[in-house]
Amino acid sequence: MYQLARFISFLIEVYAFVIVIRAIISWVNPNPYNPIVQLLYKVTEPVLEPIRRILFRSTGNMRIDFSPFIAIMLLYIIRSILLRLF
Repeated sequence: MYQLARFISFLIEVYAFVIVIRAIISWVNPNPYNPIVQLLYKVTEPVLEPIRRILFRSTGNMRIDFSPFIAIMLLYIIRSILLRLF
């Protein structure tokens, strides 16, 4: 069980890192046809899009996208809950 918990924790860390990379790349207006950019968007958009939809619905049209920050915080909360369960 401990090894499973460590593996899940590792996956969450990697996914959080991928979200950070996507956020940083979005600051420089990347080429949307670049395969790496497309991969980053395909991997992170299923998590970021629902958060973004909730944020924009509650706050209106925002200039700064806080969805990567909120997604990372949620990932770490889930990670801490899972580690306590195991």
